[in-house]
Amino acid sequence: MKMNWNNCFSEDRYGVNSSGKGIRSEFEVDWDRIIFSSPFRRLQNKTQVFPLPDEVFVHNRLTHSLEVASVGRSLGAMAGRALTENIHEIASSADVNNFYLNDLKHVIAAACLAHDMGNPAFGHSGEEAISKYFIDKESSEIQNQKFLELFTDKQWNDLTHFEGNANALRVLTKQQNGRQFGGYRLTYSTLGSIIKYPCESLASQKKGPVHRKKYGFFEIDRTVFTEIAEKLNMVVDEAGPQLIYKRHPFVFLVEAADDICYNIIDYEDAHRLKILTYDEVEKPLLAIIESYEKDKIDKTLQNLKALRNDKNEAVAYLRAKSINCLTNRCADVFIKNQDLILSGNFNISLMDGITELKDVLAEIGRISRQCIYNHESVVRIELAGFHIMSGLIEDFVEAALTEITKRTKRQEKTLNLLPTQFKLEESSSPYAKVIGIIDCISGMTDLYALKLYRNLRGIEMPHI
Repeated sequence: MKMNWNNCFSEDRYGVNSSGKGIRSEFEVDWDRIIFSSPFRRLQNKTQVFPLPDEVFVHNRLTHSLEVASVGRSLGAMAGRALTENIHEIASSADVNNFYLNDLKHVIAAACLAHDMGNPAFGHSGEEAISKYFIDKESSEIQNQKFLELFTDKQWNDLTHFEGNANALRVLTKQQNGRQFGGYRLTYSTLGSIIKYPCESLASQKKGPVHRKKYGFFEIDRTVFTEIAEKLNMVVDEAGPQLIYKRHPFVFLVEAADDICYNIIDYEDAHRLKILTYDEVEKPLLAIIESYEKDKIDKTLQNLKALRNDKNEAVAYLRAKSINCLTNRCADVFIKNQDLILSGNFNISLMDGITELKDVLAEIGRISRQCIYNHESVVRIELAGFHIMSGLIEDFVEAALTEITKRTKRQEKTLNLLPTQFKLEESSSPYAKVIGIIDCISGMTDLYALKLYRNLRGIEMPHI
């Protein structure tokens, strides 16, 4: 069945039959299930960009996700209202019309809330550390060759290119030991909205189309992904022999909310930490605001003048105004390109579609890479996190893949540290065991990973 605006969403839940309508919509239930989940709570101790200082409040993964969800709700409301006004097929169905007017915003907000739940501790350095352990096994040494023979090409590509986006889908849908099938049993609509890269790992291309720059599911979760794609009538990409779909339309709204927040809020954090001066922050944010509210810029400048004695509050004001402007701009791009987006032929992000702000956003990106993401404090935590995550992966994977009759006492005790929900089945394939280890380690907070690493290395004794 061809995807259209009437059949690209569903109230059905992965893993269970819907229980019927209650006071909350099915999509509001998704939000509640995510926000009360353990993986979501653990985001409060996962690095966003900067180390988590005691003296100055900066964003962590949890506060970032909440802010992205707030922006996403607005984008969903704007897009939903515009679609009901512009698309006849939506207006002709009361149920469909109600979804876009009242429920799309909850789908986008819930997906935004969950979008980072698959990211390991220490940000992108954690992802790199997991991949690097397996990449280092790609040598001609006999021991390493035997290790590689344990995995298929598809499985190996998953492991050497660990992807937080694919892991988010797994976190939300995996049945852990002793727990219910279907994971958090979210609606197919919410799950489809987080899959930015709906293809398998062998199909990913860094310089390829937007839906293939990374990958969206592990080989072990292929059936889960396929079920979601078919339920939402996603468009198949016939570009290659691998399993590839075009993006679901709602993904563009979730991605835009994330892009808006990290582009602007990283600047605010950098100012609080005195990495960027007030003038360096004010100029690009004012340019964004003026592009959308040119007739109101004098009032904005007057308000800034009133805040001149509190630069942090002035930056907060600029942040709020610029986020509002970018949210409206992205909603406009979505509606303007609704046909291309629905067909799967829109090949840029909504932010990249704001042509009049191309130079300003490019400059924000350049400064962020140069001054923020390469700041000494950021680099230090990335390097430390890399070594911590590398060490944990090495210890646990080595133990898991050693035959049970040949395991040392140390290896047995290492595996005994796995929480009940992550205990391994000895009859499982090597790939399933490794993915199980990654499930556990990628879910750790920065602090827990650090403490466990210190304990296993004898750097610090655990407290009883």
